[in-house]
Amino acid sequence: MEHFIVSARKYRPQTFKDVVGQQAITNTLLNAIENNHLAQALLFCGPRGVGKTTCARILAKKINQDGTENPEEDFAFNIFELDAASNNSVDDIRSLIDQVRIPPQVGKYKVYIIDEVHMLSQAAFNAFLKTLEEPPKHAIFILATTEKHKIIPTILSRCQIFDFKRITVSDAKEYLKYIAESQQIQAEDDALHIIAQKADGAMRDALSIFDRVVSFAGSELTRKAVTENLNVLDYETYFEATDRILENNIPQLLLNFNDTLAKGFDGHHFISGLASHFRDLMVCKNPSTIALLEVGERTRQKYTEQSQNTSLPFLMKAIELANECDLNYKVSKNQRLLVELCLMQLASITFDGEKKNDGPFIIPASFFVNGSAVTVKTESPTPVPASAETDSKPVAEEKVETPAEIPANEPETEEEKTEAPPKIQLKDIGKRVSGLSLSSIKAKKEHEINKMEVVIDEEQLPEDSFKEEEMQDAWSDYIKKIEGDGKKIMASNLAADTPKLRDTNTIWIELPNDTMKKEIEREHYPLMEHLKKRLNNYKIELKITVNEVAAKKYAFTPQEKYEKLREKNPLLDKLRKEFDLDV
Repeated sequence: MEHFIVSARKYRPQTFKDVVGQQAITNTLLNAIENNHLAQALLFCGPRGVGKTTCARILAKKINQDGTENPEEDFAFNIFELDAASNNSVDDIRSLIDQVRIPPQVGKYKVYIIDEVHMLSQAAFNAFLKTLEEPPKHAIFILATTEKHKIIPTILSRCQIFDFKRITVSDAKEYLKYIAESQQIQAEDDALHIIAQKADGAMRDALSIFDRVVSFAGSELTRKAVTENLNVLDYETYFEATDRILENNIPQLLLNFNDTLAKGFDGHHFISGLASHFRDLMVCKNPSTIALLEVGERTRQKYTEQSQNTSLPFLMKAIELANECDLNYKVSKNQRLLVELCLMQLASITFDGEKKNDGPFIIPASFFVNGSAVTVKTESPTPVPASAETDSKPVAEEKVETPAEIPANEPETEEEKTEAPPKIQLKDIGKRVSGLSLSSIKAKKEHEINKMEVVIDEEQLPEDSFKEEEMQDAWSDYIKKIEGDGKKIMASNLAADTPKLRDTNTIWIELPNDTMKKEIEREHYPLMEHLKKRLNNYKIELKITVNEVAAKKYAFTPQEKYEKLREKNPLLDKLRKEFDLDV
């Protein structure tokens, strides 16, 4: 059995031209070598699998080539690789520093590649500082890391930094296509595109996925085989879901979602993919943004066709609903219901069913022409004798006529002049507000004030004299009235003291606390209306005072309450002592 070499090792680039997606960095390094402008400390940082270590090895080989050596010479004795993840102590760095002093036997430079340099300890970084700043002429350090923020600033300031970017989907797909052709594998363009997307910008991951899918599908790499092996949702799932949404077919949409869950896919993955699908449809609405769509040519054509069936407002609303569901998915107690509810809302965006009148008008707008009220004319029945009542026909129905239907020059009859038909007028109606909102409370208070402020000629109001007993009887009757209405607390407050007549038209009442005073002041208007009508005197005034001494009498402490009860029943004290009770 022949030994298998994974594609990530088999197709590792040997020259800078073979490096995928890092042309800016490779060109910079080539120009630096040609112009003898290469720094002695380089830092390669970026995501995993984008070519940092590969470029370091190519650079180490390139700087020692002068054209006279064997083409297959790799200068292995001049390249030292150190894995900082497992060699991160001070002793490891000291050993490296001791090796740096020895000049190379072949070539001009000795290259030290320290991978995952951010794993070095603080003491190791400090031991490395002096050598990194002033290395020997024959030594070049190349540091590689995926987490640049973990490297101390003193190390960063001594290095020339190169930021490697993620491999684009198109670049990864083209490289996979080249490898597939070299291995005589027939691969669909969409299949390679899905692999490149799944790799998420890492070329090493893309090659690993490619090997796995080839082992599953053999020499023919189809989109169906790739989606089945990688357990990713196919584009067709989202195309079909969008068609059901546009058709407002909620039952079939829910069944399709159930089939997706039955295949083992997560609802969160489905709804986030649907949001991305709507985004891709929006990208296709404008020819200038189609370049943002990272899919194969055949799939791009499908996106373009489906985008023609959707409107921009629909896509904006759909993205908003799907994104909201995506954000709430993790905190939801019933995640499946959340996604199903989102799907039903999506399918209802373009639904043209019966809609309720959203306006504040009670009268339909069809009753109005050019903003003016339409005349509603009622035909009066013809008088008939009493004997013929049984044979009479029903009264004619109301007839609604628009101004255009009424002749302009038709003279009005005497009957029409005397009985002017009623006109429907639409008054100013403000915005509807909640019964608990601040604006509604304010409007209610204004309405009560307007209701109380009735313009009456004060000189014509009666001012009959009355006795204190008559006033107290009227007061007691009002207490009974509100008590019958269920206002028990207000009746108790009014009965707290007997009102007295201070002068001719002033009623005076003394209360034990300020709270009771405020409660009675709220009831002031209906109370005074009752007294004024009962006593036939509209100049009556009510004065309320609070007696501090009386208030103290009402504020009993627990001990005072116990003393009061004990005065009424001395056996209460015996009961407390018998059971050892506390007050």
